Amino acid sequence: MKSKYKKLLLSLLLDGVGMLSFIIPGAGEFIDIVWAPLSAYLILKMYKGTFAKVASIISFGEEAGFIGTDIIPTFTLSWIYEQLFMSRTPVSSED
Repeated sequence: MKSKYKKLLLSLLLDGVGMLSFIIPGAGEFIDIVWAPLSAYLILKMYKGTFAKVASIISFGEEAGFIGTDIIPTFTLSWIYEQLFMSRTPVSSED
């Protein structure tokens, strides 16, 4: 399996972990307190450059408690962004 698809599967898994707070009643806030910094760290490790820094801030904010944002699949959206916009090689112009 190509590494980009392994990263997609890992992203889906990590988004699932982030949504556990919806499944376990009463434990959601504790899970989010632990998961918010961990998810930000993991995004920094999975992606590169300025994009990773921005994605980690978004992930932390989403998991730390911006109301209504916990459902956003940050890891998977980061993977999609990486595949669509960061994987392209720049076209050199020949003048």
